[in-house]
Amino acid sequence: MGVLENIVPGELYDANYDPDLLKIRKETKIKLHEYNTLSPADENKKSQVIRELLGSCTDNFIIEPPFYCDYGSNIYIGDNFYANHNLVILDGAKVVIGDNVFIAPNVGIYTAGHPIDVERRLQGLEYAMPVTIGDNVWIGGGVSIIPGVNIGKNSVIAAGSVVIRDIPENVVAAGNPCKVIRKITEKDSTTTNYRK
Repeated sequence: MGVLENIVPGELYDANYDPDLLKIRKETKIKLHEYNTLSPADENKKSQVIRELLGSCTDNFIIEPPFYCDYGSNIYIGDNFYANHNLVILDGAKVVIGDNVFIAPNVGIYTAGHPIDVERRLQGLEYAMPVTIGDNVWIGGGVSIIPGVNIGKNSVIAAGSVVIRDIPENVVAAGNPCKVIRKITEKDSTTTNYRK
C-alpha cells in the first residue's frame, strides 16, 4: 500500500514534512514542468506525460497547460473531459470527475485543508477530503471547490463561485458561498444565458 492510500479522509496527516509525500510531490512537479513546457505540436508526448501522472483517464480528454496538482495519482477523469488553462487540483484525496465535464480557466479543486488551530497547523498537519464532480457538469472560470464537495450531474457552477457545500444535480449554482440559483429546465435548451 502506498503512502497516499494511508491518508484517511478527514484525518490529520503530516503533509509538510513527511519524506515520502515530499518525494512524490517533487516527482509530480518534474512531470508537470515537462507537460507545461512541451510544444502544443507535440501532442503524443503531452498525452504520454499526463497519462503517467493521472490515476485514470480515457483516450478522449484535454487539459490545457499550465496544469498543476500535488500528486496526480488521485485524479480520475472521465470521457470527453476538457480543462482550460490554469487548472489546479490539490489531490491529497481522490478527485473523481465524470464524463463530459468542462472546466473554464483558473479553477481550483482542493481536497486539502489545514486545522484552524494554529499549533496543529504550524506542525504541517493537513486533512484531505475527496471531491466528486458528476457527468455533464460545467464549471465556470475562477471557481474554487473546497474539500469534501460533491457536484451533481448536469449542473452549472457560475464563474467566480466558491463551492463549500454539495450541489445537487440539474441546477445552476453561483456565489460565495455557492448556492443553487435555480433548476435547469427545458427552457434552457433555447437560451444561452443562465440568468434567465
